[in-house]
Amino acid sequence: MTKLTAIVFVVDDDPSVRRAIKLLLESVGLEVKVFGSAREFLPNGSTKEPSCLVLDIRLPGVSGLDFQRQLAEANINIPIIFISAHGDVPMTVRAMKAGAVEFLTKPFRDQDLLDAIHVALERDRARRQREADIATLQERFESLTPRE
Repeated sequence: MTKLTAIVFVVDDDPSVRRAIKLLLESVGLEVKVFGSAREFLPNGSTKEPSCLVLDIRLPGVSGLDFQRQLAEANINIPIIFISAHGDVPMTVRAMKAGAVEFLTKPFRDQDLLDAIHVALERDRARRQREADIATLQERFESLTPRE
């Protein structure tokens, strides 16, 4: 599998946070798509490229933690990096147990976010490679005759 470009999705209800994160990520050459709510993200959240989701905990409508659960139930396997100005230990534990890559408290250092995104994108690339390998093996297995 060739190395594809990556997309970082940002879901935060604060326009200034979305803008700041978008500018930061574009400054290091990443493609970024921003959304103000989980509902806005859903129709746009599936890509063929490796991707990750920077997700605020407090959103209008569904919370970030509930949205993480909904994505898992829908079998949408996108690595998530949570950001929050109102995080606490139980919230962080819940997010991490559910598979979050990182939980950053606002204000966070730019480099901490960039490092977390790098880890998340590598994790997604590895998952996609495993899935492609399994699909190839399945295809080869199905091409065998009963005797083989």
